[in-house]
Amino acid sequence: MTRTAYEAQPRDQLLDGIAEEFLHHASRGRRLIAVDAAATADAAGFADDLASALAARGQTVVRASVGPVDEASLRAEIIEPFRAGTMPGASDDSVLVADGPGLLDDAVRGIWHFSVWLMAGDELPHSGASVIVDVTDDAAPSRFFYDYCALPPSVNRPGLR
Repeated sequence: MTRTAYEAQPRDQLLDGIAEEFLHHASRGRRLIAVDAAATADAAGFADDLASALAARGQTVVRASVGPVDEASLRAEIIEPFRAGTMPGASDDSVLVADGPGLLDDAVRGIWHFSVWLMAGDELPHSGASVIVDVTDDAAPSRFFYDYCALPPSVNRPGLR
């Protein structure tokens, strides 16, 4: 598998870049970002910092940390209230930054406007993520790009995890 990495950079600079990229693609409305991670990465902390980077750019941000949930529960408890504007802090022009396990699973991957996968070490990337970040060095993470054509057929395919 071909893997290309940007040079490691200070965490705040990497988060600023991710925030700018997201806002370039989704600048208005109620927008949804998922942060998911391999077992060793801190998705909640990264999501908190990404929310701060977005807020620093004038965005109204709503944060949610979710445990393992199925699609129906995720939609009913988080997504629908946010989209309806009934979730505390939600407005017509706000960003929901959610973290939790399974937010990039096949059943819910299409919900998000943007997604971040955190990994540490030699784990395989998640092919459904908008951004892949290696947080082995949490203070100086690296963004990675992968050649998904080179991934083994069983990686991130329905029913084969």
